[in-house]
Formats: sequence, structure tokens, C-alpha cells
Amino acid sequence: MGAFVISKRFDDQYKFVFTSRKGKVIFTSMKYELKFEGEEAIDYFKSNIGLATFEKHKSAGGKYFFKLFLDGAPFALSRKYTTELRVQKGIDEIMKYASVSEILDFSDNDLVFFD
Repeated sequence: MGAFVISKRFDDQYKFVFTSRKGKVIFTSMKYELKFEGEEAIDYFKSNIGLATFEKHKSAGGKYFFKLFLDGAPFALSRKYTTELRVQKGIDEIMKYASVSEILDFSDNDLVFFD
């Protein structure tokens, strides 16, 4: 099962990533001004995953990625993949595990490893 991981960006806005069962990032969300907006977006996505659509793309560098839309609005951008098959496996993992994935909040931890 994957996980949604909430964190704070350098510009003091929030984002979350969806990670695979093996801990690799599958997609990164759009940014949110307030943490609760990101939490609400995750909850909405988990309960309405059937409304998600995916657009597959190929970058100028030859890498593959997808854009995730929810209700027609941009929701997230995937990491870069080496093949189209891996893109599809990432999408399949989202569809299979996202609705039951846990939410981890690391947004308050400025320093994960203390001296």
C-alpha cells in the first residue's frame, strides 16, 4: 500500500506526494497555501478516485510522465519514467492503492535529523 506524504515547500506552501509500496514517489501535488487545503484534496481524491483522468506525455529529454486531473482540474504531476510501461504501472498503482493509503504529515518537521 502506498502513502500520501504532506510536506512544506521552501516558499512556505504545502504539497503532498503519493509514494508507492516501495517508497518511490509516483506523483507530486500542486501547491497549497494552507495545510488543511492539501488534506482536503487528499480526502477528496481518495473518495473520488473514479473521477481521475491521466494524460501521458513524453519530455524533450525522452522521459515519460503523466499529468493527473481530478474533475477536469490539474491535480498532480508524476515523476519521470524511462518507459511508457512504467508510466502505466504508476497509474495502476494509484488506482489500486490510493483510496486505502495512509496520510503521513511531515510538514511540521523542519529538521528530520537533529544534531
